[in-house]
Amino acid sequence: VDLETAKQELEEFIPHVKNISDSSIRKMAGRDLARFKEFKKQGIAVKFGRFTKKENDQIQRNVDEFLSVTGIDSAEKLLFSSRYPEEKETINRLKAEHQFCEKISEGIPRPWRLIYYRARKMFDPNNYKGRYTEEEKEKLKKYHALHGNNWKKISELMSRSNLSVAMKFSEIKSPINYGPWTREEIQKLKLAVKEVVRRKLEMEDASSLSSPEEPSGDLWVEREKLCQHLPWTEIETKVGSRYWRQCKQKWISILARKMSKGPQSERGTKALENKIALIKRLYEMKVEDVNDVNWEELSDTIGNVPNAVLQAQFYRLKVSCVPLWQNKTFSEIIDFIVKHKLPEFEKKL
Repeated sequence: VDLETAKQELEEFIPHVKNISDSSIRKMAGRDLARFKEFKKQGIAVKFGRFTKKENDQIQRNVDEFLSVTGIDSAEKLLFSSRYPEEKETINRLKAEHQFCEKISEGIPRPWRLIYYRARKMFDPNNYKGRYTEEEKEKLKKYHALHGNNWKKISELMSRSNLSVAMKFSEIKSPINYGPWTREEIQKLKLAVKEVVRRKLEMEDASSLSSPEEPSGDLWVEREKLCQHLPWTEIETKVGSRYWRQCKQKWISILARKMSKGPQSERGTKALENKIALIKRLYEMKVEDVNDVNWEELSDTIGNVPNAVLQAQFYRLKVSCVPLWQNKTFSEIIDFIVKHKLPEFEKKL
């Protein structure tokens, strides 16, 4: 399949495919396109976001079966063959002979690359080593000064996973503020987001930057691009005093407020209506895991807001309404809200 055809066919399953590099698209055309089409025949949508317990169990089964068939004696050797130079050639030959790519992704409607990364995270013994000591933090800073963002090299030197060292360095490279956001920090965040969105749009289509009616050059952006696929670590650097997850959460809360239109009294009523509608729709879906929720369908139902904003609203709802929500399943959280909070909200409305 040529590149343009691959883009067109993949776009049905991955709406943001235009933001993916050409080399990645070619790989997805080979590894994923046929799988996606097969899942479509079964009425199963391609998924993103956090992996469910069911999917993690399926990865476990796929890895166990592959080890049994090939005789490779551990998941670490299978997924981190570079750590075993004497056996690496044999392991890679067995992976090719027994179709590792196909076998590891069986039964999981996600891009192969995400399944592979998830498997590596699950089976990497370096992923579960507890908190970093002060000595390790100093080593991390020293290795980063020597090797930059070569997280693979740094992870080998520290015997920690790539993801672990990258995230820990992001956390310690500058003083992080955990208190309320200041006006100056919020302004820095807005400017940082505007800058990266502007650059993103320039790369896609320079003519879409501004409207003829807006000589000031303000951005006109599709709503999903306001929060999806933004380079949060870069935004973190521009803000300077907040961790990237804080920046993301704060930006989403700003979007939620900005998208509440009308006078103050109408906003209060509309917010209650949306909250009630969200609770009812989540209850009607009868799903056991939050990752199975079709947020796109819900956002169209209660106000045409970005998926991330809607998920943030649900997060605030469960945190404020459900005691010990961390110890409850998704369905238990919804049942509690419907029984104890929904009548209260309806009465208030």
